[in-house]
Amino acid sequence: MKRKIQQKKLKEVEEIKNLANKYSVLGLVDMTNLPSLQLQRMRQQLRNTLYLKMAKKRLIRIALNQLKDKENIKEFNDKLKGEAALIFTNENPFKLAKLLGKEKSSAPAKAGQEAPNDIIIPAGPTNFTPGPVIGELGQLGIKTEVKDGKIAIKEDKLLVKEGEVIDKKAAEILSRLGVEPMQVGLNLIAAYEKGIIYLKDILSVDEESYVNNLKQLGLDSFNLAMHIGYTTKDTINQLIQKAFRDSNSLAESKDIVTSESIKKELSKVDKEAEVLKEKLNIEVSETKKEQVKEKVEESKKEEIKEEKVEVPKEKLKEVKEAPKETKEITTEELLKDAEEETKEDREKLEKEKKDKEDIKKAEEKLKELTDKAIQEKK
Repeated sequence: MKRKIQQKKLKEVEEIKNLANKYSVLGLVDMTNLPSLQLQRMRQQLRNTLYLKMAKKRLIRIALNQLKDKENIKEFNDKLKGEAALIFTNENPFKLAKLLGKEKSSAPAKAGQEAPNDIIIPAGPTNFTPGPVIGELGQLGIKTEVKDGKIAIKEDKLLVKEGEVIDKKAAEILSRLGVEPMQVGLNLIAAYEKGIIYLKDILSVDEESYVNNLKQLGLDSFNLAMHIGYTTKDTINQLIQKAFRDSNSLAESKDIVTSESIKKELSKVDKEAEVLKEKLNIEVSETKKEQVKEKVEESKKEEIKEEKVEVPKEKLKEVKEAPKETKEITTEELLKDAEEETKEDREKLEKEKKDKEDIKKAEEKLKELTDKAIQEKK
């Protein structure tokens, strides 16, 4: 009978060794307080991803110690604790940890259990009314105060550190506060891959924070490369643009003629010419208006004077009988006179316009000659 039991144990050891050589990743899990129903459900859901092997810790230690060709396997073997089991998979350790984490569920703590993580009582209001519970919380070092007729916790309190045993008082208070610190599921303690041991704190990665850290590292490296002028496929375009801007700034500060500086100067001249043209047109237009207005006012004044002239009675009859030779000056005639008077101004403007066109042509010719000289110099 003893011989059969010994053969069974040897067979389990050989099976563990064969699985460790077959799969690339070896995981060590603790199944303490894991309900059998949940264990069966998890094995069913993950059967295409991993293989779960349950055995006594003594047999697991023997099997792992015999894997002499695997680097650091002894250190991995030392992580065995609780109701240990082995996971064999070809998934990378981080994906394995993520898969097992999704299958976990929260549960209340029981006296005598080990804390899977640091158990912290957060600050904030509770549902307790003032009474003996204040003293119970105080015994555990939890600071309280009364707000709006309820007990409130003044500040966060680390109640149980990771790995410590949860006592009866702590378990009761956690239950009354509704804190469920335990994670029911396959608790991954460590993972082994090609001689590297990944512990639980390393495998529990916040993906969002990890991605943000990578982005920040990329930005920092880009800024550093730009600062020291290090050329890469990501910085080459920006470095060329920066060099172009710096060279133009230097040319402007030293009055060095380049194709870019000539373009800027010509653009500046064009803008000034446009402003001058608009200004001259406005001034001429205003001058015309004032001249017409003065003519109309003078005409009205003459009419008023004529109306106020007194005619002697003895001459009144002769004036009435005499034919009227006075001719009224109309507004149209005044505008026509004003237009003729400003004809000279228009001719001057046309001359100025022609001069500007000649200047522009000369500038274009200068630019062409300058570009040609620069090219020949290069």
